Amino acid sequence: MLYLSAMLNQKLQQRLIQKLSPQQVLVMRLLQEPILSLEQRIKQEIEENPALEEAALDEATLDEETMDDLSEEQTLESVDSDEDEFREEVESVASADDEFSFEDYVDEDEIPGYKLVADNKSPDEETREIHIISGISFQDYLLAQTGMHKFTDKQFIIASALIGNLDESGYLRREIPALVDDLAFNQNIEATPAEVEDVLKVVQTFDPPGIAARNLQECLLIQLENKAGRTYSTDLAEIIIKYYFDEFSKKHYEKILLKGNISDEELKEAIEEIQNLNPKPGGIIAEVSRENPYIIPDFLITNQEGILELTLNSRNTPELSLNRNYIDMMKEFTSGKKKVNASEKTALTFIKQKLDAARGFIEAIKQRQITLYTTMAAIMEYQREYFLSGDETRLRPMKLKDISTIVKLDLSTISRVANSKYVQTPFGTFLLKSFFSESMQNSKGEEISTREIKKILTDLITSEDKYTPLTDDELMELLEKKGYNIARRTIAKYRKHLKIPVARLRKEL
Repeated sequence: MLYLSAMLNQKLQQRLIQKLSPQQVLVMRLLQEPILSLEQRIKQEIEENPALEEAALDEATLDEETMDDLSEEQTLESVDSDEDEFREEVESVASADDEFSFEDYVDEDEIPGYKLVADNKSPDEETREIHIISGISFQDYLLAQTGMHKFTDKQFIIASALIGNLDESGYLRREIPALVDDLAFNQNIEATPAEVEDVLKVVQTFDPPGIAARNLQECLLIQLENKAGRTYSTDLAEIIIKYYFDEFSKKHYEKILLKGNISDEELKEAIEEIQNLNPKPGGIIAEVSRENPYIIPDFLITNQEGILELTLNSRNTPELSLNRNYIDMMKEFTSGKKKVNASEKTALTFIKQKLDAARGFIEAIKQRQITLYTTMAAIMEYQREYFLSGDETRLRPMKLKDISTIVKLDLSTISRVANSKYVQTPFGTFLLKSFFSESMQNSKGEEISTREIKKILTDLITSEDKYTPLTDDELMELLEKKGYNIARRTIAKYRKHLKIPVARLRKEL
């Protein structure tokens, strides 16, 4: 009965579902990759697909006129002199009865034009080098210092585990009991918490000072305790951090003066000692830190006597082409001179799949470059006044929809371009999405960017009297005098976005 009931309840429904093709998915994935990730993605594709390889481009054979044509016409034509001859040879041996068509693969065997299109570079153009900074991680730097200490084999394993658990700022965030468990399960090392603590104290003497601390207070104390050329101010700073850290962090200086029975001048000198310490010692050596990353810009904007020029950074992106050996094998199989057997058909299928994948990848890279360039060109034109002057108050309110309408691309596409991409300008290198902002109206009814308000807010706080910092209410009144009617809670929100603390924490002696 249950089966019969289920059969009676069956319905026929018609639904319209939009699905992206594999090629579209590939383009979308490549589009959201920044330049460094793209380079790694290309190298990975070359390793996995033998039909794809780096093209051997001899730029010396390209004259200035050819380079200009490639840039201006945005063409993908090859400049190899024997291309026509090769094409004619292929077409003459291709059979109409073949299962696979060979003519789809010959166009990409020469010089792909996606990089030439993006760079718009001619031989007489000024070369601009965009350097990539690399180096060892601070964990490797610390591991190298273990050789300077007489560790036993067991202590060396513990030290390596401690160093491996440091975060990018150089702090040990794991609890000692958890590390003891890790050593037992992962290293088969039985260690007591006291043994781990002893090794930790040695690691905390490594360079840079303050490394392997478990919190900010311990980090500052380690640096003060090991500071050479100690003075009264150093001793007083150590006392403040050890016994009055809570009052110091909240800038309750009056309580410190009262409890410590010290003068304003003595406290000021001690605070200067503390301010010279490094709260994030791991960031000194880290190859890439979140606070201060080494940025490889995806775009470069220059101002040539009032004319903005945009370049897409693809200098470190290899040229791609189809593998000549795979094309020759495809040519041999599709010559039509003999009937392929089962094993040869399997090989032919494999070759076609690899060539299709390689061709699709090259097309996806080309589409990525064109989309990036088109979108950035629209943003540059939209914010022309800013890119000419560098004045943030000239930034226009700009939403993803504004650029989407101009370039006639989907909002999700614009979002992928804006996220994790950087543009290098004469005024600095910026995250692309930072140029997108909501709009507000000033007292004159004019549309202004919220970034303009944040810039004014930053200027007000920068120029304030640090002895009596401006409160959010005072900032609201000052902005109102300038014609910006903003609520106090909105100012607090913008201040948090700018990572500016409240007035009490900005106070200085």
